Amino acid sequence: MRYESVRSDLVLAAACCDEAARAAHEIARPLLSVIVPVYNEAATIDELLRRVVSSPVEKQVIVVDDGSTDGTLEVLERWEGHPQVELLAHARNRGKGAAMRTGLEQARGRYTLVQDADLEYDPGDYPRLLAPLLAGEADVIYGSRSLCRGVVETAADYNPAPRHPWSVLRLGVCALNVAARCLYGTRLSDEATCYKLFATNALKAMRLECERFEFCPEVTAKACRMGLRILEVPVHYVPRGRSDGKKIRWRDGLTALRTLWRWRHWEFHGFRPERAPARAAKLAAPSLDPVRAVGADAPPSDRANVAGAIE
Repeated sequence: MRYESVRSDLVLAAACCDEAARAAHEIARPLLSVIVPVYNEAATIDELLRRVVSSPVEKQVIVVDDGSTDGTLEVLERWEGHPQVELLAHARNRGKGAAMRTGLEQARGRYTLVQDADLEYDPGDYPRLLAPLLAGEADVIYGSRSLCRGVVETAADYNPAPRHPWSVLRLGVCALNVAARCLYGTRLSDEATCYKLFATNALKAMRLECERFEFCPEVTAKACRMGLRILEVPVHYVPRGRSDGKKIRWRDGLTALRTLWRWRHWEFHGFRPERAPARAAKLAAPSLDPVRAVGADAPPSDRANVAGAIE
């Protein structure tokens, strides 16, 4: 009897230690991991990181230099030792997808976001992206460059840049939207957006194989196959051209279409997203207002301050 009693006490003590360790890990865990794949962005990477660090969200910033040859790595050295920034590097250029996979291995945040190293997207939109996810309205958030009209356009705290202009690249995005609808039954306005926000455990569960720009269609395909709810939120967008350093080409659009086709029968078992109780996610414009995404029952101060609501 005495032996059994001691054994029970030891089991209970071990369970308490495990619970305390998990609690300590959760406290130390940042809300957001931002992965920034970088290739030859010496002109913009310093300003981009200033904006990322200034965004009012608790975060871990993981910068992966993908074999840059224009002095980007030297610029990044100025950020070495910054408490929020972790620097990783590839010895040679391997592609955006490979850089994302390298960064994902180090991601500790509850959620993970993709951030391009140019200045096309605004890190000030992080609270806007997180709000509906934290409200339990969706499992995945896409920052759409095409949803800059309607209720959000008139919100006092939001003055969006012009909508994603028509170009060969935008026509390619439309083709990807149609493909996602036909292959996966998912209606999207901007499948190719950089801003894709996932629960980190969901992104890691996808076992990504991408090397270059096929990262976006692979995660879209696998999110759909996993049954994750995707919600689009309008974001700021200032496009740049090829002369400014834009790297994606029309051939990458063909690769993206092939990637969506490739994963259409992908099967995954054993993952269930952790969902907070909330209203069903909708793609209708009114649900995209981040103030309402906090919740109608939230105190006025929280509805007026999205960053405060996140904390």
